[in-house]
Amino acid sequence: MRFQDRVAFVTGGASGLGAATARRFAAEGAKVVIADINIEGAEQVAAGLPDAYAVTVDTGEAVSVEQGIADAMQRYGRIDVIFNNAGIDGRQQPLHEMDVENWERVRRINGDGVFFVLKYGIEALLHGGGGSVVNTSSTTALAAQENISPYTFTKAGIVGLTRSAAIEYAARNVRVNAVAPTVVMTPLVEHFIDTAPDPAQMRRQMESFNPKPGIPTPDDVAGVVAFLASDDAAWITGHTIPIDGGYVAR
Repeated sequence: MRFQDRVAFVTGGASGLGAATARRFAAEGAKVVIADINIEGAEQVAAGLPDAYAVTVDTGEAVSVEQGIADAMQRYGRIDVIFNNAGIDGRQQPLHEMDVENWERVRRINGDGVFFVLKYGIEALLHGGGGSVVNTSSTTALAAQENISPYTFTKAGIVGLTRSAAIEYAARNVRVNAVAPTVVMTPLVEHFIDTAPDPAQMRRQMESFNPKPGIPTPDDVAGVVAFLASDDAAWITGHTIPIDGGYVAR
């Protein structure tokens, strides 16, 4: 029960990594705020937890993030943990063919959105005397892949922003770290496999993508996030932890 009597704020909490981590926080005693632009999905996740509620947040809009944080503070009086997770992948295109609209959309959610959550979230953590933030980056920030330049740009930026925030607030009892997952078996990835021309071949390719065979689940990522957010990681700040079965160690 590492999060007993603590409040966790999870963005992108309606599905995937966010939903799994919200459940992990709740299982360890936390009150959880499920923040997502998909309010129906967020409400479904919140309904399955002992003490949680959903709030509509568009992380690409500063006012929306500020209001979501304020709502959480009004409801629970504090925030102790933030999983800064909301993000999108965007379309896959070679860089010179990349349309500006796609670039700006990915940057807005994955870049500006992460900054907004840090800005208003850290202010809330300081109000309660400190806490922990875990940002969601990606292995693409550490080892580039083709045709996803906006995604790579934003996820690499998260690594730098994590370091910057960590050293700014270390003396004020706020830790900031990031996770960098490889491809994770979310419902979106399952759908991608199932709709491929040869689903069995696509699954085999994904399962052999990393040195460790197989594909991690959202619960695998949630376990690492919970560790980084907990007091067990009290001396870890400013780091990005790959969850990749050895992919970036090649």
